Amino acid sequence: MLSILALHITFPLKHVMASVYTVGDQDEWSSSQTNYASWAGRYNFSRGDVLVFRYIKGQHNVYEVTEESFRSCDADSGVLAKYESGEDEVALSEVKKYWFICNFAGHCYGGMRFGIEVKDAALQMMQPPSIEPAPLDNSCTTYFVSQRWRVFHNSIPLGLFLFNYYFW
Repeated sequence: MLSILALHITFPLKHVMASVYTVGDQDEWSSSQTNYASWAGRYNFSRGDVLVFRYIKGQHNVYEVTEESFRSCDADSGVLAKYESGEDEVALSEVKKYWFICNFAGHCYGGMRFGIEVKDAALQMMQPPSIEPAPLDNSCTTYFVSQRWRVFHNSIPLGLFLFNYYFW
């Protein structure tokens, strides 16, 4: 019984919490009009997650590159890994910034590139969620405040009447 308990305690959390993301969602990894930077911005990537790149083999590829190679779209140097199967799975095993491009002529400049920041899942769970303040012209707030003021404002004459009636 103790060995089973020890197994559950020592089982790495990353296996339990890992997520799998298909790059580009239904558009996958293609030279369509997908904005991959926008796609990546919708997710919070954690160590242990997996990116799946689906594309037609021979028409695209995936290079993990340095930031400099990403910005220049030049894979002559700074290539950290190459994927060319058409069904590539990239494990995000480190807490760091990852940079990906398609190295076919013109594809990187055409938008087939993105960068992500991978964080530690345990640290993300411990941080409170960021809550942005509501804008000042929020209609719900305006309605709530105006309704409260209306109740108060409308009760002033009644209060004065009761005060006068009671004390006179």
